[in-house]
Formats: sequence, C-alpha cells, structure tokens
Amino acid sequence: MASFTFYKYHGAGNDFILFDDRSGNIHPQFDQPAIASLCHRRFGIGADGMIFLRTHTEHDFEMIYYNADGAPSSMCGNGGRCIVRFAADLGLVKNDCSFMAVDGVHHASLLDNGWVSLGMLPVATVSQDGEARILDTGSPHYVTFSEDPSSVDVVVKGRSIRNSATYCEEGINVNFLARTGPDQLTIATYERGVEDETLACGTGVTAAAIVAATDDEVTVGQAFRYSVRAKGGELAVRGQRSNEGFTDLWLEGPAVQVFRGTIEPTKVEVPK
Repeated sequence: MASFTFYKYHGAGNDFILFDDRSGNIHPQFDQPAIASLCHRRFGIGADGMIFLRTHTEHDFEMIYYNADGAPSSMCGNGGRCIVRFAADLGLVKNDCSFMAVDGVHHASLLDNGWVSLGMLPVATVSQDGEARILDTGSPHYVTFSEDPSSVDVVVKGRSIRNSATYCEEGINVNFLARTGPDQLTIATYERGVEDETLACGTGVTAAAIVAATDDEVTVGQAFRYSVRAKGGELAVRGQRSNEGFTDLWLEGPAVQVFRGTIEPTKVEVPK
C-alpha cells in the first residue's frame, strides 16, 4: 500500500493533520475509520481534525476538512488559518490568498507578526437559549458566560449541552466565556465531532467576540476588536456591525508547523 507525507500543524493548540493533495490521489484513500484512527491521540498521530489541500479552478486552493471522528465537518477557523500557513510553506501563496471551504470562499493574509488573518463569513443573527447565545460562524455555537472558564468541567458540561434534546441531532459547539477587560475575553470550548475539549476553536472565538460586541451594544458602522485567550494561546477577532449583522470579520492568531512524516491510510485498531 502506498504511503503519503503528512504535516502536523496547530493554531493555538488546535491541531491538525494536513495533506498536500494537489494530485487528487490522497483524499480518496482515506475513509472515515482511517481518518478517525489517525486522529486518535493514543493509537494514531493525534489531532483535532484532518485537512486536505486540493487544487481549485478559481481560487488558490480548496480546503477539505474532517473532524477527529472522521466525519465531514462544517468550517474550522483555526484549520483554515493552518491551511493558509501550509499553502505558504508549500510556496503556493505569498501575502494574501483566497480558498474554497465547505461554507464558501475565504480570504486570508499572512501578517508581519507571524500570525494568519482569516476572513470569516458574515453572521446575520444571534439568538438566545435561556441565558446562552446561539449563532453560526461557519459552525454552530452555544456561548454561555462563566466566572472562570478554566475552572469549568468543559467535557462534562459541554457534552451534556451538546447531547441535550435540543442539540443532539445536529450537535453544537459549547463555549464557556468570561470578560477579563474591556476588549479582552477568555474562553474554553467543547467541540462536536472531536467530542472533547479543544485548546482553541476559531469559530468559537469568533462567536465569543460577536457576543461581546452585542453586549457592548456596538452600533451600525462601528468597528470592534477583541483579544481572546484560549487554553492554547492568544487569538483576536476584529469586525464591524452593519445593517446585515456582523461583517468584515477576521480571525487572527498563530499557525505553526510542528512536524511531518509518512503514513499508510490503514485503519488502526483502537480497543473498545
């Protein structure tokens, strides 16, 4: 069986296995059990998800993303930032680029401080479920405030909400948020598909900033920027309030290659 080169990247501790599949030959070799096995942290490489970089006729590349359970996923913000860094490392892009993802076209830039800035799609509405806020930033998010997210049992509480009658069918990402300053937030996130806490979630950080902007009563035409501390590091979100909701959204933070290796796309037997 053929072996393929993989690359391991992380964005603030949110880690991914990436493949350069411009040939189109790699992605078809990986079914859901193989992806889930390789993402397993004890019996595989270990990752929150797997990403395939493929060619696209109208944009610099296409991003195909799978969660750690091996299933196709909605948009992953940190994964998007990591694939932009990956494309730059491969020499495909320089300072700016555009790519196709599951939720549409994204634009991105490589910043002078080494961070990657990723354009997120507009968010039209923020609804409520009790005291929690519900919004879709490319993936669905449940945002609730906590005095200290670091003290929350994210797996127990997040899993309970994600598997509740309201959300069990489609799943939802659950975020515990606190304000630490006028424009500073801290967050802890349980991710569906990973079915565990992740050290950072890009779409969750974006959701947190929008909730903060809503509470701050940011008005139409007014810009905002929030620094968001996840357990894996610092990120930032900037955007603007418009008549259409929240627009011109940019998720910013580090994206780093950790190592690379070769792998055969065979299922690793994981004990039950």
